[in-house]
Amino acid sequence: MAAKVRFSKYQGAGNDFILVDNRDNSFNRADETLVEKLCDRRFGIGADGLMLLQNKENYDFEMIYYNADGKEGSMCGNGGRCIVAFAHDLGLITDKTVFLAVDGEHHASLSDDLVNLQMIDVNEFSRDGEAYILQTGSPHYVSFVTGLKEKNVFQDGYAIRNNDTYRQEGINVNFIEAEGNGYFLRTFERGVEDETYACGTGATAAAMTIALEQNLEGDINIPIRVLGGQLYISFHKNGHHFSNVFLKGPAKFVFEGNY
Repeated sequence: MAAKVRFSKYQGAGNDFILVDNRDNSFNRADETLVEKLCDRRFGIGADGLMLLQNKENYDFEMIYYNADGKEGSMCGNGGRCIVAFAHDLGLITDKTVFLAVDGEHHASLSDDLVNLQMIDVNEFSRDGEAYILQTGSPHYVSFVTGLKEKNVFQDGYAIRNNDTYRQEGINVNFIEAEGNGYFLRTFERGVEDETYACGTGATAAAMTIALEQNLEGDINIPIRVLGGQLYISFHKNGHHFSNVFLKGPAKFVFEGNY
């Protein structure tokens, strides 16, 4: 491959991403093998996913997201926060933005190194035994557990993600446990096919599950700790309807280079 890929690396609560400014359309979007190679932690740059920042009429930019397996993915909340920080560092935006992602329009604001990202409204959920199933831009299975610190999340998450119900489409598997004034969350992500340090759409789904389980109503703010840091999810809940949903947390530049 003769062409160089200029990239920046960002992380949001330990969820790490390769960011490419593709406003000149130089990155070949069809090259799944290249994306997989770039995301490889031993033979490439290493990341949970790769994002392209592209021009889009009527928006500040468009976010195109790829999972580490090279396939174009569904919405990634922490990725969304990282691409907002990237757009800010490129001088595209100041403290507010409106951009387009695979699940539609997103608003976000920045202060210090925290990005507050609006997520999609959620109006339905289903159950799988004790677990809750929600679509927060990506599909999530959320289950309350005890002893989460010691839990083998890879083994248990892998088993659920690959069972007869979810094998075909895949699902992200989340385990939550109450902790202090908030909750602790661990996630097995499809597409990465492993436990990640954070999952934004997963934290959003977990917060909604907590609100459903406890019959909370009105304006709600739930702090959720993930392996890579602290996230804050806020929304307005009316019955099964979640609106004004925001995912807030850190998004930090790590390094940049050429591949």
